[in-house]
Formats: sequence, C-alpha cells, structure tokens
Amino acid sequence: MIVRTLCGECSVGCGVRARLDPGRDLAIEGDTVHPANAGALCERGLALGEEKALAGRLLHPLVGGRRVGWDRAVAAITRRLADDRSGSRVAMQMAGDLLTEDYYAANKLMKGFLGTAHIGLAHGEGGGIAAAHIAALGEDVTPATYEDLEQADVLIQIGADIASTHPILFDRIEAARAQNGLRLIRIGRSEPESRAAPDLGLPVRPGTESTLLAGLLLHCRDAGLLDAAWLDQAVNASTHFWRDLRRGHDLWSVAQTCGLPPSAIRAFFDRVAAQSRLVSLFVPEDEDRPNRDLAAAILNLHLATGRIGRRGAAPMIIGRAGNGMGAREAGCLASDLAAHMDFAPDAVDRVARFWSAPSMARSPGLAGEPLVEAIRRGEIDILWLFGGASLDDPLMRQAIALSPFTIMATDRLDPDLAHHIDIVLPAVAGLERNGTMTSADRLISRHRPVLTPPGEARAPWWMVMKVANAMGWGSAFPYEHPADIYREHARLAAYQNDGARLFDLRRHASVSNPAYDELTPWRWGGAPFDDGHFPTPDGRARLVPSWL
Repeated sequence: MIVRTLCGECSVGCGVRARLDPGRDLAIEGDTVHPANAGALCERGLALGEEKALAGRLLHPLVGGRRVGWDRAVAAITRRLADDRSGSRVAMQMAGDLLTEDYYAANKLMKGFLGTAHIGLAHGEGGGIAAAHIAALGEDVTPATYEDLEQADVLIQIGADIASTHPILFDRIEAARAQNGLRLIRIGRSEPESRAAPDLGLPVRPGTESTLLAGLLLHCRDAGLLDAAWLDQAVNASTHFWRDLRRGHDLWSVAQTCGLPPSAIRAFFDRVAAQSRLVSLFVPEDEDRPNRDLAAAILNLHLATGRIGRRGAAPMIIGRAGNGMGAREAGCLASDLAAHMDFAPDAVDRVARFWSAPSMARSPGLAGEPLVEAIRRGEIDILWLFGGASLDDPLMRQAIALSPFTIMATDRLDPDLAHHIDIVLPAVAGLERNGTMTSADRLISRHRPVLTPPGEARAPWWMVMKVANAMGWGSAFPYEHPADIYREHARLAAYQNDGARLFDLRRHASVSNPAYDELTPWRWGGAPFDDGHFPTPDGRARLVPSWL
C-alpha cells in the first residue's frame, strides 16, 4: 500500500510517499509530484519510518496516574472546566506540528465556548511573524513562494542557518545558484558547520541586522532607487518616517553599529540596491523573540522599492514549525481570532454568529512569558497542552511546574514531568495523523494517515469534540471526520468576506469527503499584492519604523 502524505518536520511541507508492507515494514521516499520538494527528502523526512516503533508510546488515558477509559477521562476534564464556565482561568498551548483541523477545533472551543483567548503555540511560534505581516501588509500573508527564491537574481538570507533548519529549501536555493546564477548574501554570523557558503557574507553584530537593512533603504532613497509610482499608488509612509530613517542609518553610522568597515557596507549597498529581482528570506533564530524590528525592516525595503507582488521579488519571513501557518490560519494565537480576523468588534460578532458561540472571547489572551506569570500569580487554574513538542519549550516546562491542574495530550510523556500532569490523553503521532497542513508559502496539502493509531490514541480534534459534547455543545461540534472541520474552516474563511481578506477557502466550503481524501496541494491567495492592493482600510501597505 502506498500513501501520499506529508513530512511535517519543518515548515517547508515536503510531500512523502510511504509504502507499508503487510508485515508493517515501512519505506519512506519523497513524493516526486509534490511541488514543495519534487521527490527530495532530508534526513529528518527519511527518518519518519522510525515512527512505527511503539516503545514508550502512551496507549490509554490516565487520570491521577491511573488508567481509565475515554469516557472517564472526558468526564474528569469537563468537571474541572465546569467549575469556571467563563473560561478565563483556562489556558491552552499547542505544539507546532499538529494539523489545521486540530488547531481549528481547539481554537473554537477556547474562544467561542470557554470564552478565553489564552491559546497559542509553544515557543511563541508565529506570533511575531503574524504581527509583522499585519502591521505592514494588513494581513498575515507570506508574499513569496519557494519558486520566487529560485527566480530571484539575489537572495538575502537572514536569521537561522537554513541548511540545518530547512534543508530541502536550502537545496532548492543551491540548485538555483548552480543553474540560474542566483547570488546568495548572508547577513549575520554563519554557523561553522553550515553547508551554506554565501557569495557575500556580512557578519554583523547580533541584533544589528535591522539597522543594516534600514541603511540600505536610506541608500536606495538617496540614490533615487525607490519605486515612486508604486509608493504613490500602494504604500503609506509618513513624512516622519523618512525623516526619522535618516537618523543613525547613514553609511558611517551603520558601519559603526554593525561592526563592519564602511567599505563592506558600501559594497553590500551597491550590490543589492539596483537589483529588481530580490528576495529576502528571514527565519528567526529565536522562536521566542521573532524580532519584529528585523521583520519590519525587511518589509519596508521591499514595499518602498516595489519588490513585492512580482516574480522573483518578495520578502519571505517564515517560522520553523511544521504547521505554524495552519495554526495562524485557524487563529490559534492569543492575539488573533480566526480566519485572519482580529478582535475588532465587528469581527468578534461575525465569528460569534458563525459559530453560534455562547461565550465569545472579545479581547486577546495571554501566551509565552505573560501566561507563565499569570499562572505564577494564581490567575490560571487549568493548563491544557497538546503535543509533546511543547515540552521542549522552557517556558512551558515552567508553566507545567507551576500549574495547579494540567492536562496533556501527547504520544509520549517525559517521565520527569509525569508527576505534574493530572490527566494524560494518548494522542496520534506523525504518520497516524489525518488532516491538512499549510506550508510556509501558503500551500495546503493533505496529511494522510499511514499507520493505524495504537491502543486508544486519538486525534486532538476528536478530544476537543468529545469534551465539547460533554459540556453540552454537541450541536456546534458535530465532527465525525476531519473533512467536517475542514469544510467549516473553509466556510468561516469565506463568511462575509467580500475580498477584504486574502485568506479565502470558499472553493472547498462544500468539498465532499472523497474529494477531501484525494485533495491535491493548492495555494490560497494567488499572487498577493500584484495589483498594488492591500487588505487595509485604505487598500495601501504601511511602512513601519524598524528602529523604535
């Protein structure tokens, strides 16, 4: 049996062909027809076959350390939730490699029915990236695709070493360098063991990358290399923006701040400023602090010079989590609502109507350090975690140790933390999952199950559905198949969306179960911003100061 599924180890979203023999021998190879990887797989993808091992797997629910059935586990959860119907003392944290259907169901339960927005991804994944996109572009949209990286003349790479974090993406870039003459410029200190040898390296002092790019923008303005017609049509920039940009961003100031000789800065400016096909790729090194200043500097450069919405010319700011984009689409962030909507009163009312939500959250919630501090102050009574990856986050380990009552859904449990977990729910693992994922460049693909879940392991969306039903909200969570959730997710994205938001999945609002099972990869949003229109109240993008 051959199953086409996804890797999910990083945000590239590589397609996988998994062959399972009758004896449960599992062979993994790249899917040659998937647009993300065209058959290539890195070591992490090839190692997916090791997931069939059951050693250490959680197979049954545990309450107070004792094995129970699902009905008793769900009853124990609902009793705790019923003590606080307002939901304000409940928090939920999700791993970044779950499926979009899991994120949607969990977000709906928290924000629409428990009435709280204390939900987010472990490691803070996605929040800073989403905020940067919204501030500049009006919506959390990654403008570039992987094909843009290959069609550019110059690629500026900033942040994490993509040779290790996104190997397949790195291989595509290296192939473009060999075949198309793409030139790679690396800003920041390179890892000694990295395979990426740039054409030009700028080892600036850590934290000064945004200063360098702001200096480049000032150089472009002084050299007459801004796209004046594009700025007049599509971008808002206050007079104070250009005045304030000049402070500390001249050649000499930038050289001093970045710790490089002026000649190196000048060479970088001259090499990049006039390039029309430029892509800037930023992968944050620190997932807890995605560096909004640097993201703003990248977006400013592309917006002011018109290098956006064109083939081979766009900014690309991406995270590491396998389905961080899907989580953001479903609104699984403390700062957002759902379907790329915020907490504006009309958006809250719109989602409440669509969900028939009895207790709609009306303001952003807590995540990261503020959430941990709220737990420390005794303001959070229940912490619900989905996915073992959350245990890699030091903040979440603190939260678990401090939480008065913790529920965890995972496939394996760290024995050092077991005594902190009050209810343990056995979750499906990678190749057992059934749903969709969205890659960093907005490509939605099917993650089909290859292996049968062992024991009583279940999907996160199923757990949420069972709890919601037990709480009396069964009519709002009538899910029997992940396709039910996908259709609802698509309908919400289209609901009263007259083009104000690019995120629109209406083409799949009535997709059948068989069509969902056979879904081929597709990208929402088309070629965003190619017409010079942005999803902001005035239709224009915004230049956001990166030096505040």
